[in-house]
This record gives sequence, structure tokens and C-alpha cells, in this order.
Amino acid sequence: MASLITCPHCGTRPKEEFSIRGAAAPKRPAPAAKDEVWHRYVYVRDNPKGRVLEYWHHVAGCRRWLVVDRDNFTHEVFGVMDASDFERVRGVE
Repeated sequence: MASLITCPHCGTRPKEEFSIRGAAAPKRPAPAAKDEVWHRYVYVRDNPKGRVLEYWHHVAGCRRWLVVDRDNFTHEVFGVMDASDFERVRGVE
């Protein structure tokens, strides 16, 4: 059975319509942050096994950026939200 992603705009679609673009967890440093902070943000990333938040782009659909909560080992998807909603919620923390 093909893996399916439920886009909040287009409904349930095959994963081949999407492109994974990386972890959604890291927060971008302030523009005036020290070089070491920027170095860690750009080049040093964790590579956890299990449940992660990732940016996905719906390239063959609505072309919206999404944040997919999934297990990168089993590929089980726990939830999908529009990236703008994710950033709005994360900004409240």
C-alpha cells in the first residue's frame, strides 16, 4: 500500500506528490547571533530515529509548505498542519 499524506488543503494524497525539505524543529537564530550559533544552526543537526517534525512541500498539489509529524523509522504519520500555522503556534511559546 502506498504511503498517504493528508494535506489540510487538498485532502489525502500519495506521498509522491510531496518533497521532504528537512527538520522543522530548529529555530532560526537572531540575525545578530554569534557565528558559533549560526554554525550549529546551519551545519550541525541531530538525526534522531523515531517521531520527528519535518517541512514538506506539496509540489504536485496546492504547493503549500506543511509540517508533518511522523515516525521516520516506521513512516507512520501522526498529523499534518500548514507551516504558517505551525510557525504561528511555535511563536507563542
